[in-house]
Amino acid sequence: MSHYHSHDILVIGSGAAGLTLALQLADHARVAVLSKGELNHGATYWAQGGIAAVLDETDSHDSHIEDTLNAGAQLCHEDSVRFAVAHGPDSIRWLLSQGVQFTRFDHGSNQFHLTREGGHSHRRIIHAADATGRAVSTTLSQQATQHDNITLFTRYVAVDLIVRSGRCHGAYVLCRDSGHVELFHAKAVVLATGGANKVYLYTSNPDGASGDGIAMAWRAGCRVANL
Repeated sequence: MSHYHSHDILVIGSGAAGLTLALQLADHARVAVLSKGELNHGATYWAQGGIAAVLDETDSHDSHIEDTLNAGAQLCHEDSVRFAVAHGPDSIRWLLSQGVQFTRFDHGSNQFHLTREGGHSHRRIIHAADATGRAVSTTLSQQATQHDNITLFTRYVAVDLIVRSGRCHGAYVLCRDSGHVELFHAKAVVLATGGANKVYLYTSNPDGASGDGIAMAWRAGCRVANL
């Protein structure tokens, strides 16, 4: 073991989920964020269309929930749908506070351009042109890079979680540049590693979406679902 790192929080994954959590915790804790490749090489960067949230006064949470359950053929977990819809507008406002430049009707206007996509009965898709993921990813990366309490480790691949007496204490992590496995110790470990789309022969997802985070969670005793 060539290097030892110690932080309050270890976030494995540098997409929208990992960086959002890191930024929200970093005012109160020292956070390490691991990225398999360079920043912005994950799936978030390539997301195009936009983000659905109730942002128009003629729209409602109940309508968004109903649309989502119908589009999901009633297979969705209703409590999860309700949670996501209820917190959607606040999440958009937080992204705006971080500096994400969503498309507006006119330059300098306070009115955002909302589109309507399949499965939605209202215009509720806020977007940044047709590269919303890129706008979100690059903005959050910039904010994380500038935060004194966040340390970003690029080209670091988590190998396995360190679990003792039923608690996770960190992870063994491969540094791709040195070829050495390093020890990351933390009081809490967050898995924000994305999906497993690369198990399929054909996918538009980046190579990092290989499901190794899910496998690490499974080996550590976590419950997994919807595989």
